[in-house]
Amino acid sequence: MKNNTTTQMSFGKKLRRFLSDNPVPIMFIIICAVCIPVSGFSPGYLLNEIMTRMGRNTFLILCLLIPIMAGMGLNFGMTLGAMAGEIGLIFVADWQIYGIPGVVLAMIISIPISIVLGIFCGKVLNMAKGREMITSYIISFFINGVYQLVVLYMMGPIIPIKHSSIRLPRGYGIRNTVSLLNMRQCLDNLMSITIKGVKIPVLTFIIVGVLCLFFVWFKKTKLGQDMRAVGQDMEVARDAGINVERTRIISIVMSTVLAGFGMVIYIQNMGNLPTYTAHSQIGMFCIAALLIGGASVDHASIKNVFLGVILFHLMFIVAPSTGTKITGDSMIGEYFRVFVSYGVITVALTMYETKKRRIKSRAGQQLKADQKGDEADE
Repeated sequence: MKNNTTTQMSFGKKLRRFLSDNPVPIMFIIICAVCIPVSGFSPGYLLNEIMTRMGRNTFLILCLLIPIMAGMGLNFGMTLGAMAGEIGLIFVADWQIYGIPGVVLAMIISIPISIVLGIFCGKVLNMAKGREMITSYIISFFINGVYQLVVLYMMGPIIPIKHSSIRLPRGYGIRNTVSLLNMRQCLDNLMSITIKGVKIPVLTFIIVGVLCLFFVWFKKTKLGQDMRAVGQDMEVARDAGINVERTRIISIVMSTVLAGFGMVIYIQNMGNLPTYTAHSQIGMFCIAALLIGGASVDHASIKNVFLGVILFHLMFIVAPSTGTKITGDSMIGEYFRVFVSYGVITVALTMYETKKRRIKSRAGQQLKADQKGDEADE
């Protein structure tokens, strides 16, 4: 009888801990469970859409893991890598190199740009320790202004652009939309298979799988261990002989380079490049998806990425239709998607800070209790 009671109490504690540790994923599972039947979409359609969006977005979300491991929080500066990938795609479109060679060349072009931007971002973040997230967010706005200047005014008179199909009629600057139809889904279609009407982009998932294996291997390397040590305590890591500032810069550079690759994969799936807006919300949506998967500012794993991309994009698919069915206005669903994407970041960050303060408060109370105990013993 006692064993049963103990087991029930233990199960109850585990359940409460699970619910308190994963409120955001649970909330989104409930939202999706309610919206799916109302939306009226078939399971085959939803599965097909989820497969497409997983192939399109997962690589981008994975690039956020390294800065979190290094204790730099959610890297809003991944937008810098996205802009580098877009510049690579503009050059590839101008040179009329399409298909897999175009994708590979765009990635190669993005690497040096991403490295320069990553070093700049890392150095600025080293001067703003403890405020990395808001600083990286503002840096992304600043570099976006530089990107607009380069693409809108410098491409043409300073940076040669040959083809009038991507150049503005005035003779310089890039059009609002660059067509990449000859590149559309070239990566996704190369090794795709279709099972009961569901298209699976095998090659894209292989690339994502290779990146996941790289992360697993990287954590075991000397640099990976250094990043984890820096993420846990910078002063202890410095005392252990780790160059903290250099390690933090490397983590941002790696994240930025991977974001450039991810943006190329994202755009080739879409088949067109919205020159001035494609990168504007990419960081926000990727971070929202990661948080929905159960990640926090100081801890994220590969499983959080996959769970987040499924739940976030499932909500994106069913919300407009659900809004239409309930209210008769599809815009309600659009507003709901935007509201949730920003709201989940606010809620997750607030919960993280509340939990952090609660842990500090308990640690302080425990320290006071220990001090009182020592005084009583004396």
